[in-house]
Amino acid sequence: MKLLLKYYPDLSDQQISQFEKLKELYKDWNLKINVVSRKDIDELYLRHVLHSLGIAKIQKFIPGSKILDVGTGGGFPGIPLAILFPEVQFHLVDSIAKKIKVVNEVVAGLNLQNVTITNARVESLNDRYDFIVSRAVAQMDTFVRWVYLAVLKKNNHELKNGILYLKGGDLTDELLNFPAATIYPLKDYFEEDFFETKSVVHLPLKFKKK
Repeated sequence: MKLLLKYYPDLSDQQISQFEKLKELYKDWNLKINVVSRKDIDELYLRHVLHSLGIAKIQKFIPGSKILDVGTGGGFPGIPLAILFPEVQFHLVDSIAKKIKVVNEVVAGLNLQNVTITNARVESLNDRYDFIVSRAVAQMDTFVRWVYLAVLKKNNHELKNGILYLKGGDLTDELLNFPAATIYPLKDYFEEDFFETKSVVHLPLKFKKK
């Protein structure tokens, strides 16, 4: 928690309590269904929670906005972001049922009221969102194919509606076909070595009729 409070000092007592419960819940469920590596469980707040919250350093979501987390896995980045933004609606989606089972249990354990969870492929969804967030579940061209119809028309944030993607390494080749993309290195916001090669990529997407 010291790590989170270092960068997010204004957390409420409820948010602090929820973040503190995270590790206990993941340790318990990870023994039954492995969604986080053992090494990463020991560094959950650095490698998963704070990494997820890197998105919030790039864009603070306004109350009432809708965020889709694609390929949420064990619930990242969606669950930490849902704790940080309790007045924002989050939809967490993954095609793997055992991962969604863990996400359901963690969300219930934290009593998060702003999270919807779906076991499905993202292409089957019919709703639209201000932003689509994810942690490197596919190359950008593939990811765009999955989600390009899921963006709301009206922009309400500083950044235009679209993708906020947590990625690592050199992204030059991957983003060649996306000149509108902006890379935000997380080392500009967090001083830990883990973030040296980590970034958030913002790619605006235009509204298209389904």
